[in-house]
Amino acid sequence: MRLHRLAAVAAILALASTACGSVEDDAADTGGPAGQTSDGDAAASADDGPVTVTDGRGEEITLDAPATTVVGLEWGVIENLVSLGVMPAGAADVEGYSAWVSAAPLDDSVTDVGMRGEPSVDAIVGLDPDLVVATTDLAPNVVEQLEEIVPVLVVRAAAAERPIEQMRDNLTLVAEAVDRSDQADELLADLDAALADGSEQLDAAGVAGDRFALADGWVEGNTVNVRAFTETSLAGAVAEELGLESAWELEGDPDYGLAVTDVEGLTGLGDVHFVYYSNDVEEDPYATLEGNALWESLEFVESGDVHRLPDGIWMFGGPRSVEQLVDAIVGTLAA
Repeated sequence: MRLHRLAAVAAILALASTACGSVEDDAADTGGPAGQTSDGDAAASADDGPVTVTDGRGEEITLDAPATTVVGLEWGVIENLVSLGVMPAGAADVEGYSAWVSAAPLDDSVTDVGMRGEPSVDAIVGLDPDLVVATTDLAPNVVEQLEEIVPVLVVRAAAAERPIEQMRDNLTLVAEAVDRSDQADELLADLDAALADGSEQLDAAGVAGDRFALADGWVEGNTVNVRAFTETSLAGAVAEELGLESAWELEGDPDYGLAVTDVEGLTGLGDVHFVYYSNDVEEDPYATLEGNALWESLEFVESGDVHRLPDGIWMFGGPRSVEQLVDAIVGTLAA
């Protein structure tokens, strides 16, 4: 996802193309070739009749029939398609998706159509899709160019004022376009059950109501930049749904609820569960702080309350990624 709206230093844009941009379940669970369900039957047929949906821009999109050959241009919507049982014909940055999103793996039939911010129109057209699914992070001129050729469904990438609800809305909207509303209902019901169960486990472990700070980060020169997932981020809102209290006093950006600070900015956190994730196995940014006097003096470091989450959890994804996050948080704090 491109974090061009993030109210922070320009350095975060570099992170957005790597840490935010550039395991495997049984393939039968996530679908077969593009446009096929897991049992090989067509995902939908022309006999199903026309489908009209209103997308995140307020634009009305009408399809002759539920889409079966779909291209996804952002990892969240790609995850939703796979989770719904529709393996996309094409996806943006397949290698990056496979590294960062383990909840809904792609199969070998999926064609890479370029980077998320700069997809190849030629590659997309070559797949002859019924529908392209993008987000509001994609430049409007690219959307307009694609719309001259193929219907484009645009969902709002994120909404800090209602992060969990926006995630749910995006799944529901994509499901309507591919005739998978029943599957969407099942996914959301599973998520609700996971949240309720996770909350019960944290309560039983005596950590309900504890202060919690989730972050990722990156190393720039000799500095570790800390990216905070505030209470208005999707991950932060999930933690609060589990009964934890966000310790971040930083204000997140209006879309993703993210904020940037440094190690000195952690001094006000006090006694918290500090939880972070880093898909970069070569340079864990927080491991590089070992021996740093300021880091070592932090209360949660002194008490050993620092935890790294498993790799491959996409913090900006759909229900399956959120379930992974729930499992990771509960497994870390209720162990």
